[in-house]
Amino acid sequence: MKHTFIATLLAATIAVPAYAADYTIIAPAAPGGGWDQTARSLQTVLQQEKISGNVQVQNVPGAGGTIGLAQFSSQAAGNPNSLIVGGYVMVGAILTNKSPVTLKDVTPIARLTGEYEAVVVPASSEIKTMADLVAALKKDPGAVSWGGGSAGGTDHITVGLIAKASGVDPTKINYVAFSGGGEALAAILGGQVTAGVSSYSEFESQVKSGTLRLLAVSSDKRIDGIDAPTLKEAGTDVTIQNWRMVAAAPGLSAEQVASVTSDFEKLHSSATWQETLKTKGWADTYLSGDAFKAQLEKDVSATEGILKDIGLVQ
Repeated sequence: MKHTFIATLLAATIAVPAYAADYTIIAPAAPGGGWDQTARSLQTVLQQEKISGNVQVQNVPGAGGTIGLAQFSSQAAGNPNSLIVGGYVMVGAILTNKSPVTLKDVTPIARLTGEYEAVVVPASSEIKTMADLVAALKKDPGAVSWGGGSAGGTDHITVGLIAKASGVDPTKINYVAFSGGGEALAAILGGQVTAGVSSYSEFESQVKSGTLRLLAVSSDKRIDGIDAPTLKEAGTDVTIQNWRMVAAAPGLSAEQVASVTSDFEKLHSSATWQETLKTKGWADTYLSGDAFKAQLEKDVSATEGILKDIGLVQ
């Protein structure tokens, strides 16, 4: 009887799914934004796919993600169950805020998603093409105002790259930074700025309704379902992607890094995650391991260069 009971217990134990460690994911931004949406999507998929039994999300907003990054790197050191999401905006924020904590103080795991930038004007604008906008920029850089997100962010960097590729001094650009996408959109629709720059998803409904004219997107090739040329096609040699990533804590062993990376390989290949990408309209730009670390170093170096050109970093 005793042996039968023990055997039953063992069978029950074996039948329980083998979950990886529970995770806590830091979203270094307020609820509702892109990083928060990424963290909560990861939470859902990791649990639904039974990759992890329990995933918690904590919001630590402020300073383009650098407050959450600093807290994470100091408090989570050596903890393989702690993760943080971030992205390209954080690269610029680290440089412009002169943050003592950088992405070298965490363990990059994978680039997860990407969104490309879109350049738009009001439907009533006399500017019909990207070539028209560049011609106006060359004629008088200060007379062309650009509306977008925070100073030093992806939108601002995109404008700087457009200016540089067009032979215009990037320090001469007239960039108007808005704290939220709603404010920027209102300014663009109201004609308070010449053009707007943000991720395509921010403008999609207005482009489809005809209130905004989409001039170009910053992808390396045309995007299915979007009727617009790339910046390169339009004569401006610029490609840029607002990517999002997940990183683990500093001070992990090679085995711990491999375990976390394995969990995200499983997440990426899952049907639930692929469906999430479609639902959210996120591009699948997954990259992990040494390849991602190498790309991250290139992105940081290139971003530092353009922010110096713009005049935001000395």
